Amino acid sequence: MFRRVLIANRGEIALRILRSLRSLGVEVVVTHGRDDRLTLPVRLADEGVFIARDDPLASYLDIEAVVSAAKEVGADAVHPGYGFLAENSTLAERLAEEGIAFIGPSPEVLRLLGDKLSARDAMVRAGLPVAQGSGKPISNEREAWAMAEDIGYPVMLKAAAGGGGIGMQIVESADDFETALRLCQGRALSAFGDDRVFVEKYIEGAQHIEFQVLGDGSKAIHFGERFCSIQRRHQKIIEEGPWLSEEVREELGAKVVAGAEAVGYKGLATFEFLRDADGEFYFLEVNPRVQVEHTVTEMIAGVDLVSLGIRVAAGESLPITQSEVSISGHAIQTRINAENPFTLEPSPGRIWECHWPGGPGVRVDTHAHTGYDMPPSFDSLLAKVIVWAPTRSEAIAKMDSALKETLIIGVDTLIPLHRAILNETDFRNREITISYLDEHPGLLDGA
Repeated sequence: MFRRVLIANRGEIALRILRSLRSLGVEVVVTHGRDDRLTLPVRLADEGVFIARDDPLASYLDIEAVVSAAKEVGADAVHPGYGFLAENSTLAERLAEEGIAFIGPSPEVLRLLGDKLSARDAMVRAGLPVAQGSGKPISNEREAWAMAEDIGYPVMLKAAAGGGGIGMQIVESADDFETALRLCQGRALSAFGDDRVFVEKYIEGAQHIEFQVLGDGSKAIHFGERFCSIQRRHQKIIEEGPWLSEEVREELGAKVVAGAEAVGYKGLATFEFLRDADGEFYFLEVNPRVQVEHTVTEMIAGVDLVSLGIRVAAGESLPITQSEVSISGHAIQTRINAENPFTLEPSPGRIWECHWPGGPGVRVDTHAHTGYDMPPSFDSLLAKVIVWAPTRSEAIAKMDSALKETLIIGVDTLIPLHRAILNETDFRNREITISYLDEHPGLLDGA
């Protein structure tokens, strides 16, 4: 096991990783910028490393500064969490050059999965289902238009080099194609420095379902699925699990494991899919890191995923087998973002009073507390409230009760929106697609 690990991240995920490292007997160092110098992860760590930058984001995006910090404190490994440099192959490569472990997949696997087209090709070879599409980057507008005509509208334009929904454009007809293509290419170039795009069939009425995977570089196992269809701006706000029948879980899970083993995956990963109205699955992408919603799986599978990821990074083989993975009950996570629940605009500021819920089956992952200043420069996630219960209906009731107990004064949050969703008929009846919020615009009417 590692002796000392540097966490190159902030907020709730830095605190979550710190807890697992402590349980493994590992010393913890946390990097931080100016805005985070007094936050809980930094205060609770054995040591903090200040990376001074004028731009708050730059404190977490400077690869050489992270490598230098790891060397300075004598870290055996770096845990990148999610976001920032979590999927950056250059960081993984630089750490390897310095003899420092990267808690995640190899640089080669990160490069492979970071390119949607190469990842798609690798998963096709491993037997995963994909939507009809170009399968290669578009070289010119005429070629792209011809591919869209062949696939049939509506189609989706996607950036080849990135994720998070950045640049994605739904094209309903040929008349809209030229404008959408230019928009997608422009946003891809701005976000990723790479304007390659590809065309894929748009899955109407789709649900977003993902599988949690752990690999040791040779073998892999899965921990079942999460349902993540309630999203705004392609970012999830409510996640839950399980969702599928045991038969479907076993069938698709075997394909996911084959995909992970085919690329020699090491660490935690999430394989994401869309499922159409006919129940057919289509591979989207692999997120080669710990996910925000890993907590749902931890609750229903009874495992510490973050610790498992650290253990395989330290050289252990998979500590459990597929037959030992057991799914029990139902878990739901709500992301408590500091946002206006009506407009979804960020709401940074000081939290003057804060009380988080508790009780059996209730978990809160947060770095926020009374007196915490929510900075405007970062993602608006304040906390994750997670509940577990024997059934979905009981989990919904427990989550509603937990949110009713939550008290946050000083910033707006999504709690009113979450509670409205939890009590909405389609949500309770599992009639949910990725267009749920667009299809239910009056959720907060009269609130």
